[in-house]
Amino acid sequence: MGPRQLVLDAVLAAAVFAFSLGVISHGGFDQADRDLDLLGGVLAALASWPLAARRLAPLPVFALATAATATLYGFRYGLGPPIAFALALYSFAENPDETRPRLRALALVTSLVALLAPHLIQGDFERELLLGAVVWAAAWFAGDRARLRRERLAELEERALRAEREAERERRLAAAEERTRIARDLHDSAGHAINVILVQAGAARLLQEQDLARSRAALETIEEVARDTLDEIDRLVQALRENGSAPGVEPPPGLAALETLAERYRASGLEVTVRLDGSRRPLAPGVDQAAYRILQEALTNAARHGRDSAVVEVDFGSRAVEITVTNEARFHAAVHGGGHGIVGMRERASLLGGSLDAGASAGLFRVRARLPYDTAEGEQP
Repeated sequence: MGPRQLVLDAVLAAAVFAFSLGVISHGGFDQADRDLDLLGGVLAALASWPLAARRLAPLPVFALATAATATLYGFRYGLGPPIAFALALYSFAENPDETRPRLRALALVTSLVALLAPHLIQGDFERELLLGAVVWAAAWFAGDRARLRRERLAELEERALRAEREAERERRLAAAEERTRIARDLHDSAGHAINVILVQAGAARLLQEQDLARSRAALETIEEVARDTLDEIDRLVQALRENGSAPGVEPPPGLAALETLAERYRASGLEVTVRLDGSRRPLAPGVDQAAYRILQEALTNAARHGRDSAVVEVDFGSRAVEITVTNEARFHAAVHGGGHGIVGMRERASLLGGSLDAGASAGLFRVRARLPYDTAEGEQP
């Protein structure tokens, strides 16, 4: 509470005190038996001046106003104006001051009994007393409604802040997921490019004296792959530095680029056979990109550990697309599927509600992935 409100409450208390003195000095509204004296002035001050602190201590102010007003009635200073008690009652209803409901109810009942007791004892109930009761009831309900309105506004503000915090949390979570996807794409692109460059560099070295044309073609492939990969890495790193997806970062291609992917591996010396089964259908972006990345990683493993050939099978089933990449294993130790590439492929499939198996059998290494169609388009592999 600011100083301005304290000053206003002090002015209000002074005005109520002056008005009370004026009414009591004329015998109250009911022309009482006792004129205004020092005791009456003190009681009027105790009923009105504490109103200056009505926002700071509602319950003590209410109790003091009740006691002073009841004493005024008991000493027959007349039915003075109920404005002091009404204002204290309004403040008590508006500002619970962390008061428990039972204590509030007890304080309200006690105050009413204290105010009515002198009249019960004396056996007189003037019309002015009825008017005062109406004013007090109106003050209580007005204060209670003001409190409820303030609490509703506070609740709405809290909800708005909560919604804002939740939106910020969702934004940060989305940014973190995007950064993870970009980092995974960076790993896949770099691994694929390094493998192609490694194979082409070996071919160029072996053919530089026997077949100059093929050696030059291998070097051109290295140059093309390196240039494309550097461009993609630059875009991905820029996106990571900007804490999110940059406009220049394109999502990885899908199964529509399967033949292009196969041609690149064929140029590196891997004989790739592609077989498509079932009716081809459009895939959700997450499924399409995951399928491409799984094929890219599986062909990279085939080129690195296989025997210069791989068979790619894509089956568009009724509920899922199934991808199988099979190649002859060159080294027995390399076919157990414990590397990071296999882990990454399995994670992609799992995030989309699918599955991936990789392992060796009878000299063949096989990667088989199943990706359901009904994955939400908003999910990223």
